[in-house]
Amino acid sequence: MRASEIRELLKLTQKPDIISFAGGLPNPEAFPTDIIAELTAEVLEEFGHKALQYGTTEGLPALREAFARYYSEHDMPSTEDEILIVSGSQQGLDLLSKVFLDPGDTVVVGSPTYLGGLAAFRAFQASFATVPLDSGGMKIDVLEEKIKRLIAGGKKPKFVYVIPTFQNPTGTTMPEDRRKRIIELAEEYDLLIVEDNPYGRLRYVGKPLKPIKHYDHSGRVIYLGTLSKTLVPGFRIATVVASEDLIRKLTIAKQSTDLCSTTFTQFIAARYIERGYLDSHLEKIRALYGHKMKVMLDAMDEYMPEKVKWTRPEGGMFLWVTLPEGCDTVEMFKKAIEKKVAYVVGTAFYADGGGHRSMRLNFSYPTDEQIVEGVKRLAEVIREEMGEKGVA
Repeated sequence: MRASEIRELLKLTQKPDIISFAGGLPNPEAFPTDIIAELTAEVLEEFGHKALQYGTTEGLPALREAFARYYSEHDMPSTEDEILIVSGSQQGLDLLSKVFLDPGDTVVVGSPTYLGGLAAFRAFQASFATVPLDSGGMKIDVLEEKIKRLIAGGKKPKFVYVIPTFQNPTGTTMPEDRRKRIIELAEEYDLLIVEDNPYGRLRYVGKPLKPIKHYDHSGRVIYLGTLSKTLVPGFRIATVVASEDLIRKLTIAKQSTDLCSTTFTQFIAARYIERGYLDSHLEKIRALYGHKMKVMLDAMDEYMPEKVKWTRPEGGMFLWVTLPEGCDTVEMFKKAIEKKVAYVVGTAFYADGGGHRSMRLNFSYPTDEQIVEGVKRLAEVIREEMGEKGVA
């Protein structure tokens, strides 16, 4: 096991004068505190003796039913028995690793990909096969060739881990034809797909796309969803959606992990979804984050050196920035901290050791003024780095 690079970096960014683009934090302005306070009082009055007690490992039935209806209304037909409530998507990744991975087993991941996924799989001693990304996410033709070679070598992957919508860290989105093709590959080569979708509902421009799970008719996709990015992270409520057989196995694994997720917040979340608050809340978040994304993109256009490249996502929380050859964002990080600005180094997101000239920037948490000033400071650090490396 390794310490989370983001968590370690965050320790350096806690000083109030540092503008941090490092975390993937929702903005507190988006938290519906008034409604949550009202629902909290209701839950305590009506269900206090149950809400403050242990719950079932699978999760509160009312919440599972609420999620089943919600997912079914949003292009992913689901039943209560296909849903497991977990303590954040990170626990879902841990449980999947616990169930599926033996030391040396192979997991196919994007290059780059979410570092929390890499950490979960590494903890169970997985080996990684990496697939590069382009503007449409994971390259499906390369994925197929990789699968063929692994199977031919006697190392059939346990699953393919993919974040198809506003991918963390790049912000890229997999188009519909690739989503359908990855299902075909799963059928053809008898594979499982783990679809991690924390940001799918956070679209600010462009046309919504159906999750990969929508196209799954044989239970090959294990879907991870969460309220951490769309409601509040402090509830620690997420879902694993899979076939009933897989949910039973994951439930057994969860029993030895934490017995059950927090009952109290499940009661509140169930009522929040049942009352129809989630979609109206998402409209507010999209307006807030969509504006912040534009502020950051405009600042990048205005202040960044010409040779620096970055993604232009249609949603999510992140930009992925790539510096010219010869630059190193790991070496540059201390200089950035001295200039009172922080980011996440690109190397944290690579299973195969890449990413030395890349960084991830978060736009959802800082104020508009901090975004503009932070980009100015970062651009200054990058210019100095480029000058030192002779690429100015």
